[in-house]
Amino acid sequence: MKLARFALIAAAIPLCVMSGCGSKSKKPTTTTTAQTPGKSQPHKPANDQLLKEVTTDERVSPNLALASDIVKLCNIKASATANPSFDYDKADLTPEDRAVLDQLATCLVSGALKGKNVALVGRADPRGTEEYNLGLGSRRAASVSSYLNKLGVDNPRMDVNTRGALDATGTDEAGWAKDRRVDITLAGSPSAQTP
Repeated sequence: MKLARFALIAAAIPLCVMSGCGSKSKKPTTTTTAQTPGKSQPHKPANDQLLKEVTTDERVSPNLALASDIVKLCNIKASATANPSFDYDKADLTPEDRAVLDQLATCLVSGALKGKNVALVGRADPRGTEEYNLGLGSRRAASVSSYLNKLGVDNPRMDVNTRGALDATGTDEAGWAKDRRVDITLAGSPSAQTP
């Protein structure tokens, strides 16, 4: 009899564990802010004084040059410290780049450029082989594309390309720094040729 009772209890334990044994414990409730999975929150510049008005094709952050039509339509404010540029052999965005791209993403998702496409052209200085520079320019344009995508700009709306060092004009470090950038234009528009 004791053996039968033990066998019954031993069989009931796994069932009890799997079914929760009638436990009335509730899942803890938490309050979270709504955020779309995979979407980054826009980077807010700490001080609006760090932004300046832009009216022409120009470099708007350390690594980005925007066409004047985009600047005008989106009312983009540039980083006041838009000194060149991508570090040598790097494709990382700076906080200033992200502040400009936040503005651009808002414009592309819900502003004046909603539904429009943009071209992203990665560029490099002339040091290195042509093949390497084309790859580096591509990685720079891809970093911009990836950031915009996280902010809700669909990939098909971005034409990501590279020119590598094909249009580079620098002959010294100051000039080479200006060659290291990503130009952003409306798709079908001429590339921003910004020093």
